[in-house]
Amino acid sequence: MNTESYFNHPTFGMLFLICELEDNEELFTTLYAQRLFFVVQQNKKNMVFEPITRMDARMKVEQRLRKVRRLGPSPQLDALQALYKRTFQ
Repeated sequence: MNTESYFNHPTFGMLFLICELEDNEELFTTLYAQRLFFVVQQNKKNMVFEPITRMDARMKVEQRLRKVRRLGPSPQLDALQALYKRTFQ
C-alpha cells in the first residue's frame, strides 16, 4: 500500500512528505515545484519548520538511505530509493 502525506502550510502552501529522518523529524518539500525543502520537527506543543537547501535535503535523504540499508533489504529501502531518484535525479 502506498500512502502519501501532505501538510498545508499557511505561507508555503501544500507540502509533501518526502521521508521520516529521525523520530519526530520529517523532510517535506513544496508540492508542485519541489524547490523548497523543510525539516519539520514535532513535539507535544508545536511544530518547528527549518528551511534547508536542496543539497542539504539530498544529504539528509542519503543519510537516511544509509541507515535503512544497514538493516538489510526491505520494502522501505526500495521505496526510499525510488523517492530519492524521483526527487533528486
